[in-house]
Amino acid sequence: MQTRKILILGASYGSLLGAKLLMAGHTVTLVCLPAEADLINAQGIRVRMPVKGREELVEIDSRTLAGSLSAAGPAQVDPASFDLVALAMQEPQYGAPSVRELMQRVAASRVPCMSIMNMPPLTYLRRLPGVDVDKCRMAYTDPGLWDAFDPDLMTLCSPDPQAFRPPEEDVNVLQVRLPTNFKAARFPSDAHTALLRQLEDDIAAARLDTASGPVELPVKLKVFESVFVPLAKWSMLLAGNYRCVQADSVRPIRDAVHSDLAASRRVYEWVGQVCEAVGAATADMVPFEKYANAATGLASPSSAARALAAGARNIERVDRLVQCVAAQKGMRSAEVDETVRIVDLWLERNRAKA
Repeated sequence: MQTRKILILGASYGSLLGAKLLMAGHTVTLVCLPAEADLINAQGIRVRMPVKGREELVEIDSRTLAGSLSAAGPAQVDPASFDLVALAMQEPQYGAPSVRELMQRVAASRVPCMSIMNMPPLTYLRRLPGVDVDKCRMAYTDPGLWDAFDPDLMTLCSPDPQAFRPPEEDVNVLQVRLPTNFKAARFPSDAHTALLRQLEDDIAAARLDTASGPVELPVKLKVFESVFVPLAKWSMLLAGNYRCVQADSVRPIRDAVHSDLAASRRVYEWVGQVCEAVGAATADMVPFEKYANAATGLASPSSAARALAAGARNIERVDRLVQCVAAQKGMRSAEVDETVRIVDLWLERNRAKA
């Protein structure tokens, strides 16, 4: 097996992808804050996930895996020495001075990048033939950040698995609540796509050694030919995650979806129609029933809702991005417009308080 070197920006959600790559024997470097890096370098990472047929969560301890893990600050890594860069931070975080400088070095290195952000990089939108990218810049916190990146070197991987850091645990612990798959679009280049397919195969073949023998774990990497497959997450975000945000409170994803299932279906299917209007096939999307069933297990507010409730002045605005893309196709949803309005109000209040 050819060992690959993967740089992952973001040690929270990035730990999930990192753990799967480490199980497969690859070398992973996580970019994070200094205190996080010190802890990870001393104690590794722990990722806990449910496994079908087992009552207890199964824990992946990076110190026992075949691959090699390290953590570093943004100024301490040379992107050119890696085979792939994975972007696993929240979109507003890339504007922090040290991270922004690293991102410019990533772009200059011409190493292929795979985003596992909910908010697709502005660069990736240039690979979608039905989107006027310049009209979407207003949905981004720092749109100029993405101008240096080559669309041929950027792909998108839908972050379908749901995970969180348990508040009572150290920051090197991540818990998976919904162990679905990462769904990546191919790169334009066959060589770069072959790298993704190698990682796909290696992760699928990896097993975790336990006291009861080797165990196959969920959360695989799946690579697709269509550039639109990762956009299936948009329907989920607009029907669930952003509808967690109410006028003066936030609610769990489960409640956002199931308190008015008919409204959730309308939003979900309308967003799917927006994706199809820019070129997606129906087969690229996920049926509403499958999502609604998965949402019954999502008993916490979305990360966007939690961030707003904690006073965030910027969050990822997939709601605004979808609204913008829809407007280019003459499409409008009163329910999505209301979601955008409510999120705008939260951000205005948080910025005023700050």
